[in-house]
Amino acid sequence: MNLLHKNHKTHNKPAFKANLTFSQRMSDKLTKWAGSWAFIFLILMIMLLWILMNIYFVGQRKFDPYPFILLNIVLSTLAALQAPVILMSQNRAAERDRINAKYDYIVNRKAEREIRDMQNDLDDIKEMINRKVKKK
Repeated sequence: MNLLHKNHKTHNKPAFKANLTFSQRMSDKLTKWAGSWAFIFLILMIMLLWILMNIYFVGQRKFDPYPFILLNIVLSTLAALQAPVILMSQNRAAERDRINAKYDYIVNRKAEREIRDMQNDLDDIKEMINRKVKKK
């Protein structure tokens, strides 16, 4: 199969993205969001707010008193759900990398053949020039 054909879509990034399912696109978006500083700061603010609410609202009924077991469950659930989604997104990124590497290999092989052909042509030209010089 010739990957260098102009209509071939293996190396076309939009075509690769167009083939993704809804859940794959969502996992990519979640991975992008979960790997951002904004997400980290948001989680830290939520945790800080959660802890402050449960420590300083002494007169009221606390919904998760120290040692914050409910907060631990929420964070564990978040980690348990995020991990496989991030892994799915990384697997697709690895597949894109494999496709790009395969395409690069094919391009390099074609360039190598073209260079070899040009070198052979140059050798032929040198040989013809040397024959003409010897005839004179």
